[in-house]
Amino acid sequence: MLLSPSPGAPQEREVGQESPTEPRSHRKRRRMAMGRSHDRATQLLALPFGLLWTPWLGWPGLAVAASAFLVGGLWLSPDLDTRSLSTRRWGPLRVLWWPYRHLIRHRSILSHSPLLGTLLRLVYLALIAFAVLVAMLAVSGPSLDQAVNWLLKLWHDHTGLVVAGLVGVEASSWLHLLQDGDPMPRLSFKPLGWRTQHWKWLLPSAKKHARRGKARPGRKAKGPRTPRR
Repeated sequence: MLLSPSPGAPQEREVGQESPTEPRSHRKRRRMAMGRSHDRATQLLALPFGLLWTPWLGWPGLAVAASAFLVGGLWLSPDLDTRSLSTRRWGPLRVLWWPYRHLIRHRSILSHSPLLGTLLRLVYLALIAFAVLVAMLAVSGPSLDQAVNWLLKLWHDHTGLVVAGLVGVEASSWLHLLQDGDPMPRLSFKPLGWRTQHWKWLLPSAKKHARRGKARPGRKAKGPRTPRR
């Protein structure tokens, strides 16, 4: 016979879930331990993942796929949306991820979801690279046409290696999500961080809840009920 837990009994937390009563130092230490477990898994599976591409692409495919798996797990991890080991690895360049970390909530669907999370991080990097390229144009750097032609030539001449690299980055993200215990995060009305408060009232559900809390005109708002004596 299964016994249901009593209302006053402490409930068990999910894997990786933080407790509001846990000291901040303990939470930080536990997050770092989880980050190290992600790193160990990425380093152990990088070579086996690269070997999967050897029959089609040979040794270059092994090198590109394994390297992309490592880069995706260690430098382009889904945990770039918070203070983590992945953020620290960027060194002084971690300031580039400051807007990303403050706009996207930790473990939201925009960072911890298959395909979408990796795509958003790659697009974010591409925008930074584009900004750098535009700045170099002012100092007689390569033109925009030359950069586009180089990318098209890279795709045309080495399509297999480019695909192996992109799949390697996405595979490392899948490994991270599976270790977190939920590869598909729950949909939330607050996928972004603190800036969401400026537009959250545009959501239909938020408007409905807001109307429920307001009193109708000509009618007094109900106060707390007093117990009868």
